Amino acid sequence: QVQLVESGGGLVQAGGSLRLSCTASGGTFSSVGMGWFRQAPGKEREFVASISEDGVAEGYVQSFQGRFTISRDNAGNTVYLQMNNLNPEDTAVYHCAVSQGLATTLEHFHTWGQGTQVTVSS
Repeated sequence: QVQLVESGGGLVQAGGSLRLSCTASGGTFSSVGMGWFRQAPGKEREFVASISEDGVAEGYVQSFQGRFTISRDNAGNTVYLQMNNLNPEDTAVYHCAVSQGLATTLEHFHTWGQGTQVTVSS
């Protein structure tokens, strides 16, 4: 059973950057797709980005493309989310999750991490 632990969140000023990490254990990381979601207070969990098993293919919500970049290191069992030019609307708990192949919708993901809080001040 894969377990996921996110890190890298924190408090940042508007316009700043953060790099989130999600490290997996207990499974074959290189055989699964990975994704990042976020959930703001009072809102539904929303898809941010995903990446295929081999890191070749990526998927993004169009509004995040250009500011957020997903990548992975299969040797280190880690997926990353580089977030640039952050604004207060990006404040949320960010979760990583496992999928079979490249996926972009919630129902195709399973095995969630507990999340890391990102807070962007104005």
